[in-house]
Amino acid sequence: MKLAFIIDPIHQLDPCHDTSVALMEAAQILGHEVWVTQANWLSVVDSKAWAILQQVELVPVQLVDGRWVAANPWYKLNARSLNSLETMDAVFMRTDPPVNDAYLYATYVLDYVDQQKTLVINNPNGIRKANEKMYALQFTKAIPETIVSADKDFIRQFVEAKGATILKPLGNKAGEGILFLQAGDRNFNSIVELSTQQGRLPVMVQTYLSEAKEGDKRIILLNGEPIGALNRLASGSDFRNNMATGGTVAKTEITPREQEICGDLAANLRQDGLVFVGIDVIGGYLTEVNVTSPTGIREIDRLDGTRLANQVIQWVEKNLQIQN
Repeated sequence: MKLAFIIDPIHQLDPCHDTSVALMEAAQILGHEVWVTQANWLSVVDSKAWAILQQVELVPVQLVDGRWVAANPWYKLNARSLNSLETMDAVFMRTDPPVNDAYLYATYVLDYVDQQKTLVINNPNGIRKANEKMYALQFTKAIPETIVSADKDFIRQFVEAKGATILKPLGNKAGEGILFLQAGDRNFNSIVELSTQQGRLPVMVQTYLSEAKEGDKRIILLNGEPIGALNRLASGSDFRNNMATGGTVAKTEITPREQEICGDLAANLRQDGLVFVGIDVIGGYLTEVNVTSPTGIREIDRLDGTRLANQVIQWVEKNLQIQN
């Protein structure tokens, strides 16, 4: 197979952490060609999606004394060429958020890939539909008490009723802009004004879950089925559990309650073409559904001795065989 990965500039990726690199390595190890491109290298020509592509050869990371170690250099890029994306068997959309205009326009270009010829993961329409904060709201039995609003007075009423809450911008990633907001906070007005851009943008406000002190679980789903999980723990100086904010990771298991949540999501994810997804769960409550470039594979593999990226590529192989 020929697999293309739409990624941020490859030199910016961390081979010991980034799931995109793990997926590319797995594809190469399983005997497939690996090509890379970037969102700003996509085009539409004669109503077909094209891209400037480079084949890449990777040196897989090695697990040494419990940590991943990468070669230097860890990749080699071949010459660029302009090709139709339909010359690829599958295309992985792995550009990091924020989901801004450039990101959305890239998904519009991917609409011009014939998915009877080339599988796009995740489906561009599914990505647009699934705002990573808002998508969870349809699963009312799985989420904590939540509002989404730009109205300061409405937000104040919710915070006063709940006492302690978490405020989240709708378009950020990796814990960016997430704030702890309490009733009576003297900075309340400023926090809400800055977060909503003076009432122009809605934000999500959720009841604070005290179980967050015990970790924020990331569960990886492949075509709706959970295949691995890790627990993220905040550093001593930050309430956020995200790895990008200095949080640590720990081995964990998927509980029956979390299996139930995954089961609740499965049909919707499949219907929306969201094949590779990472959900966040705190204290048995679903808090986010990550569909743009979910991460966590490297950490799960290190802790559990698994090869989750191999499972993903093997799923693609099987899916394409059935399709053809």
